[in-house]
Amino acid sequence: MALEPITHPLLDRAGVRHGFFTRRGGVSTGLYDSLNTGVGSRDDPAAVAENRRRVAGHFGGVPDDIAACYQIHSAVARVAETGWKGERPEGDATVTTAPGVICAVLTADCAPVLLADPDAGVVGAAHAGWKGALGGIVHSTVAAMQALGARPARIVAVVGPCIAEASYEVGADYQARFERHDAGSGRFFAPGAGPGKRLFDLPGYVLWRLEQAGVADAAWTGDDTRVDAARFFSNRRAYLNGEADFGRQMSAISLG
Repeated sequence: MALEPITHPLLDRAGVRHGFFTRRGGVSTGLYDSLNTGVGSRDDPAAVAENRRRVAGHFGGVPDDIAACYQIHSAVARVAETGWKGERPEGDATVTTAPGVICAVLTADCAPVLLADPDAGVVGAAHAGWKGALGGIVHSTVAAMQALGARPARIVAVVGPCIAEASYEVGADYQARFERHDAGSGRFFAPGAGPGKRLFDLPGYVLWRLEQAGVADAAWTGDDTRVDAARFFSNRRAYLNGEADFGRQMSAISLG
């Protein structure tokens, strides 16, 4: 089965190689079927390594070209001057000006964000779960790109497959926390199944954070990871189904 990365016109027009990879096209089996790229999962490490090799090969590279952090739901954005050769420093975003470096993030409901300023020759990838999005990973990524010569008004960004509002029930305390942090963020919460529950619009909130950071052109692919089991891994779905673990899909971007 071939790889089936999702691409977006905003990044196509920017002339950068990118892909929000689905779970299709790999060698893993069982819960991890088939393109599980999560080295933190309990999948066969050899299968994960082969899956990552396939993703790197899609960009014309090798796994050593991948620059992907050990994700900690932080606001830490790192600069990659070369591929990291398997090293994974803590953080939640990677930016680069170096052709051939594959900036990548892993997700299984959190929002992957791919960004590019083609005029400055800067690209980046960010991992934005609710905690990282609230804590500032979007702003940190844009700031790291600015330090390399990008301008927010020229940056285009795409939020990839993630858990959508209808699938993401949280406690009412989440809404209170967000509203304390950012006036106006209450609009990203809708009533849930009971008085103590809310539905959270993660992709909408991340797009808002991109707008706050000065990014003028951004979009979401519209894919809900929880409901589309054929194409995406999902932490929430695995939990609700009582599954022991879950795979992770990779989203990546490169200057060439």
